[in-house]
Amino acid sequence: MDINLLLILLALGAVVGVFAGLFGVGGGGIMVPALTTLFVGKGFPPDQVVHLALGTSMAAIVMTSFSSMRAHHAREAVLWAVVRHMTPGILLGTFAATFLATYLSSKHLAIFFACFMGYVALQMILNVKPKPHRELPGALGLASVGMGIGAVSALVAIGGGSLSVPYLTWCNVNIRNAIATSAAIGLPIALAGTLGYLFNGWGQAGLPEHTLGFIYWPAVVVISLVSYFTTPYGAHLAHSLPIPTLKKGFAVLLVLLSLKMLHSVL
Repeated sequence: MDINLLLILLALGAVVGVFAGLFGVGGGGIMVPALTTLFVGKGFPPDQVVHLALGTSMAAIVMTSFSSMRAHHAREAVLWAVVRHMTPGILLGTFAATFLATYLSSKHLAIFFACFMGYVALQMILNVKPKPHRELPGALGLASVGMGIGAVSALVAIGGGSLSVPYLTWCNVNIRNAIATSAAIGLPIALAGTLGYLFNGWGQAGLPEHTLGFIYWPAVVVISLVSYFTTPYGAHLAHSLPIPTLKKGFAVLLVLLSLKMLHSVL
């Protein structure tokens, strides 16, 4: 790995860690467009750059999700019964969606990613909060919801927080428990997504060096190591900075990164 690439990945890992701690996200919204642009600049196969960015981002989220889950579990805020019922659907939906991603072109994946991140950004800017008016469904219902969350998460390489937190609060789950439970849900999403992109990219022709499946492992290692140490700083900032204002700034960043990604691919 050349020194310029290493420095870029170190910086990306630091930024991802801070934002993960600050907003409770996995970091895919930042990593995917950044890695896509980086991979295009490195001359990776144009028809595989988004697949590689998605797989690499999903693998890097494993460490962040584990760290976040452990922190919330220590505070006894995770609703493990909900996690247990949603996990089968999450694993199936996430893994299955990686097969769909393999058959979609980089252009179509980039467009879907940009549209979804635009939706997430709009929710942040408007501070949309669903009004709670129902209870959580049974095991089958939670598994079905988990399947949908997992599928979308795999296609955009996120930990699922932007979907699971609003759903759980809509079902009258306390916001702190919703965030904590979402953090725990992020780990099976990341693991299933990583396995799926690894499996579906296995044996693909023309993949760059140091790649296994649709995962560029040098980036995974560097981003994971750095983000693990910077996540606590983001969590600390969350208690001292005006979060509503920061969320709007973060939303603008997501839109700009998504537009840059579209420009790189299209």
